[in-house]
Amino acid sequence: MGITNIENANKSYRKLILWEKLKDLLVVTYELTKLLPDSEKFGLLSQMRRAVVSVMSNFVEGYLKSSKKEKLHYLEISETSLMELEAQAEICLILKYWNESDYEKFEKRRSLAG
Repeated sequence: MGITNIENANKSYRKLILWEKLKDLLVVTYELTKLLPDSEKFGLLSQMRRAVVSVMSNFVEGYLKSSKKEKLHYLEISETSLMELEAQAEICLILKYWNESDYEKFEKRRSLAG
């Protein structure tokens, strides 16, 4: 396999519907975390943004692994980060950082990505 073929194979994840859903989740996460108070800059805001980046990064890494065991390992990490986001979004709702509409907007994107 030539280098061009390897590069094309490695980027094929971008053609997946799931990749599009993950990008939507990334955008809504960054959008809604802007609503958090300054006191959460190093708390929820930072944690939620790192979690959504983890979801995407580990999905790609798992997708690109050749062994089934390695694929599953990274996809499990990605799924765990999705669950973290679920809990963090609920915290935003409980603390009234987000209203019901914000939460539902986020949860819709998160559930589509999972």
